[in-house]
Amino acid sequence: MIKESSPKILSIWALLLIAGLVALGLARWSLAFVSFATLTLSLLPPLLAARWSLTLPLPVLIFTTLFFFASIFLGEAFDFYERLWWWDLVLHGSSALGFGLTGFLFVFMLFEGDRFAAPPSAIAFITFCVAMTVGAIWEVFEFTMDMSFGLNMQKSGLDDTMGDLIVNAFGGLIASLTGYAYLINNSAGMLGHGLSQFIRSNQRLYLKYKNRLKK
Repeated sequence: MIKESSPKILSIWALLLIAGLVALGLARWSLAFVSFATLTLSLLPPLLAARWSLTLPLPVLIFTTLFFFASIFLGEAFDFYERLWWWDLVLHGSSALGFGLTGFLFVFMLFEGDRFAAPPSAIAFITFCVAMTVGAIWEVFEFTMDMSFGLNMQKSGLDDTMGDLIVNAFGGLIASLTGYAYLINNSAGMLGHGLSQFIRSNQRLYLKYKNRLKK
């Protein structure tokens, strides 16, 4: 579920739908595929949240929508990966950060929000591992697609893969440090505020943290 809608998000969804329909009319099949694929992936987070009775704070929805728009629509359809050398690095770093924070929320949920159930350093380490695992799986996916369908997702091969993994490590490290600071001080800047928003919006999953949130 989503607490509130955003005109910007609705505008992006509308743009993707229009782009896909226009591409179909012009018989530009690849653009149509990319447009509809981006739209579908952008809609997945709110649909899955509704399926699992989760409440997504607006910043989370904005981040996921912009990420899919930047990585698939702009990256593939408009070749931003080739036009801007830093495009791939920024997206890998942001995805590692996002998956790391998601990993922290999931691990914290397993402990029902009990910050004393495990050392903060252990939860931070698991957060880092989640980010690196997702990044490694993505690199395996890129390799598989290149070998199976003759694509060029890995660009320069080993150099691209290692560069992506290094960026993933930095993103995962930021996420793990954010989770650690949040557990120690109940505050970790803007990213920590995002964690608080999600936990407050889904307090039934973090019952042992409820009293602390109310203070």
